[in-house]
Amino acid sequence: MIPFAEALARIADHVSPLGTETVPLAEASGRRLACDLTARRAAPRAPVSAMDGYAVIEAATQPGRAIAVIGEAVAGRRFEGRVGEGEAVRIFTGAPMPEGSDYVIMQEYATRTGDSVTFAEGYGPAGHVRAMGSDFDAGDVLVPAGTLLNARAMIGAAAADVAEVEVAVRPRVAIIGTGDELAVPGSAHAVRDAIPESVSYGVTALVEEAGGCVVHRAKCPDDLDVLTRAAGEALVCADLVIVTGGASVGDRDFAKPMFKPHGLSVIIPKVAIKPGKPVWLGKARGKIVLGLPGNPTSAMVTGALFLRPIFQALGGANASHRWHSLPLAAPLKATGGRETFVRARFDEGGLVPIGNQDSGAQAALLEADWLIRCPPDQAALAPGSTVTAVSF
Repeated sequence: MIPFAEALARIADHVSPLGTETVPLAEASGRRLACDLTARRAAPRAPVSAMDGYAVIEAATQPGRAIAVIGEAVAGRRFEGRVGEGEAVRIFTGAPMPEGSDYVIMQEYATRTGDSVTFAEGYGPAGHVRAMGSDFDAGDVLVPAGTLLNARAMIGAAAADVAEVEVAVRPRVAIIGTGDELAVPGSAHAVRDAIPESVSYGVTALVEEAGGCVVHRAKCPDDLDVLTRAAGEALVCADLVIVTGGASVGDRDFAKPMFKPHGLSVIIPKVAIKPGKPVWLGKARGKIVLGLPGNPTSAMVTGALFLRPIFQALGGANASHRWHSLPLAAPLKATGGRETFVRARFDEGGLVPIGNQDSGAQAALLEADWLIRCPPDQAALAPGSTVTAVSF
């Protein structure tokens, strides 16, 4: 076994980027950005109103004094004249401030009578003006290379005013589930001793969340000849092959042997973590092969811990995790000799370890949205202690 930190380092050393391509911005959601996106202009590109109201010269405006309304400004269409003393321009949120004006009085304080307006006491002190460049300036990096273009990042990409973006080639993924006991969900109840095959569905979701595309899925019995053929088919169509189950050292654990005829070289043999010790990584025919345990919790924990950095490396980004320092809101039991990832939920006051930490648990996975990283032989911790955790 190797330590978890060394396993991440080996991913960085052995997983190479797949290359890049340019796609229309409208098709970029879920892709990994290949280069920095910089703003082509400032935002706002001129001072704009933050409220509906009236643009005036602050120093020349007094409550109760009627002033002339000389025009109107809306978002996308500015008032072309200049505001002088004793004048106002009706203005709407997002509209460029007229020349000469420096202040917006909200419409709630305004009384309009024909072509004049008066303002009630109490309209200050905020001026409700967004300064030019107050959001970002031209040339600012809005979305850095390596970012997975989720909903928030897509806002930044569009704000950069680009029609196309350079993204990493989307990894093609094949998933092979192994095990005589597995049945297609919906049929297991009718087959004695069968259980629904659940892991591949969770792995598929992890792949899609990480920016990959599942192009092939197979469910195979514990038959080495069948599995060897399935491995060959998967290696032809995918950049990354994920095999679930069969990762231990039993007589019917064929996850590694099924790839040996295809030139398997092992990069990570197994990792000193709990759960998920049998997880492994290798290469066959130049493709990456990830072996996940068959137990659902072990598979999801190791999938989260290893698929994210693998996809980052395939996309040309640093293979890493974003660790957080968070408080405990409930006691955390002592851990054993392996680095342990405790499933937890975030509650008021901090992280609460879920009650069922069994590697085969499935219902308990619905509760867990964080993994607490515990070093080997960590003593029990009391509520209020600070722990290191990663989003699950």
